[in-house]
Amino acid sequence: MYKKIQETASWLRQRMTTNPETAIVLGTGLGQLASEITDTYEFPYAEIPNFPVSTVEGHSGKLIFGKLGGKDIMAMQGRFHFYEGYNMKEVTFPVRVMYELGIKTLFVSNAAGGMNPEFSIGDLMIITDHINFFPEHPLNGPNFPTGPRFPDMHETYDHQLIKLADEIGEEKGIKLHHGVYVGVQGPTFETPAEYRMYAILGGHAIGMSTVPEVIVAHHCGIKTFGISIITDLGGFAEPVEVSHEEVQMAANEAQPKMTEIMREMIRRS
Repeated sequence: MYKKIQETASWLRQRMTTNPETAIVLGTGLGQLASEITDTYEFPYAEIPNFPVSTVEGHSGKLIFGKLGGKDIMAMQGRFHFYEGYNMKEVTFPVRVMYELGIKTLFVSNAAGGMNPEFSIGDLMIITDHINFFPEHPLNGPNFPTGPRFPDMHETYDHQLIKLADEIGEEKGIKLHHGVYVGVQGPTFETPAEYRMYAILGGHAIGMSTVPEVIVAHHCGIKTFGISIITDLGGFAEPVEVSHEEVQMAANEAQPKMTEIMREMIRRS
């Protein structure tokens, strides 16, 4: 696997005309942030050697290079999920490639179900910590030479980046919650009882991505910032049915706020 990662990084490096140190993973319904990127050049996943191909509606499936907030960046428009049938090495393959390309900071975004009674649909939640409920760990197997066998996870989400986001949110009048993200396999949305259980365990939002990518980025020494758009609510007295289409719609409506935060964070970091 490590040889494939190096092959992919080499293929991209030969074609890159910029030197990004910042990467963004754009999640469900959040791919519109790509329209904010200028001076772009891109590679469809299907053309990149060894790259998986996204199969989920709302995930375009291409790697974009360009500028955002005046900085060189790379962005994944469309991510890979464990529930699609990929193993964790494949899900996190792009993050390994990012490290080989010199990425120092990773911004991850997702759509998530809210379990905090203070949340409303369309709210933004800065991820301060996570709980990993995926059945397979992305660091299983032989250790990659990018980090220790047993990485410490006390500051998985960078405190300085969280502080910066809070400052920008206050300046822009954008309300930002803080909370713990629960990563689960999916692809079903949670039952009311499951929502209540995860809330009791300390979760504030739940989704089917992000945690594997963040673990691998942290293992590589990449600073990470995570943010969730609350696209549905669960675990309360009145059950609320949810569909993938409704999740995408809520994410798209919250897009301008998330874009503003991301753009300004990249500009200042």
